[in-house]
Amino acid sequence: MERSMEISKLLLSTALALALTACSTATTVRPNNTSNPRTTAKPNQTVVVKQGDTLYAISRRTGVAPQDLAAWNRLTASKTIYPGQVLRLYPEDATASPTPTPTQPVTSRPTPSNPSPTTTSTAPANSGFNWFWPTEGAVVSNFVAGQTTKQGVSINGNNGQTIRAAANGTVVYSGSALIGYGELIIIKHNEQWISAYGHNRKRLVNEGQTVKANQPIAEMGRMLYFEIRYNGKPVDPLVYLPKK
Repeated sequence: MERSMEISKLLLSTALALALTACSTATTVRPNNTSNPRTTAKPNQTVVVKQGDTLYAISRRTGVAPQDLAAWNRLTASKTIYPGQVLRLYPEDATASPTPTPTQPVTSRPTPSNPSPTTTSTAPANSGFNWFWPTEGAVVSNFVAGQTTKQGVSINGNNGQTIRAAANGTVVYSGSALIGYGELIIIKHNEQWISAYGHNRKRLVNEGQTVKANQPIAEMGRMLYFEIRYNGKPVDPLVYLPKK
């Protein structure tokens, strides 16, 4: 059972951090000056990846060339986009010119290898809004920075127990694409912060739905796996949740 839980968490971590895409085959982004002309950066503007999105789809929606999206968000051949991910529509240096056209295509593909460890050094100590516990129960597994199977916390409870939104936001993913993980919900709280709720028995909200803090969003399965992410990187939820 413990090994099964670890494998399940690894699947979620990999999907959220690297490979939760709608297609099981690689999506190759190739520069095309006719359909995707080079664009001017849009300082301080971002876009949230939706289920089924590709860089081409986001390019059409935002007017930013796919090669710029890839370069400005450091999307290399070993990385993919995933629902809930926040992509910049500008380079890290917003005054920089659009990056040169890459000589090699930028490919989004599922990656079976271990992802690089993530850090939380850029996350602020205060998110700027209040977080609430998503459910009642004891924390049985803690966040460990850099460990792909412990990028959130596991909260014990009863089957069918109410799962609530940890803060105001919009549901950007509601589905069961991860085999063995159960029903998953991802909520976008603003351009930087998202939260993820997994191992649910039943989902009560749909994609695009606006939710309030403490609003019921799901029913618990065997336990709740809960993540908070800042700019796509996992942070320790216990830093932001109220002290018990």
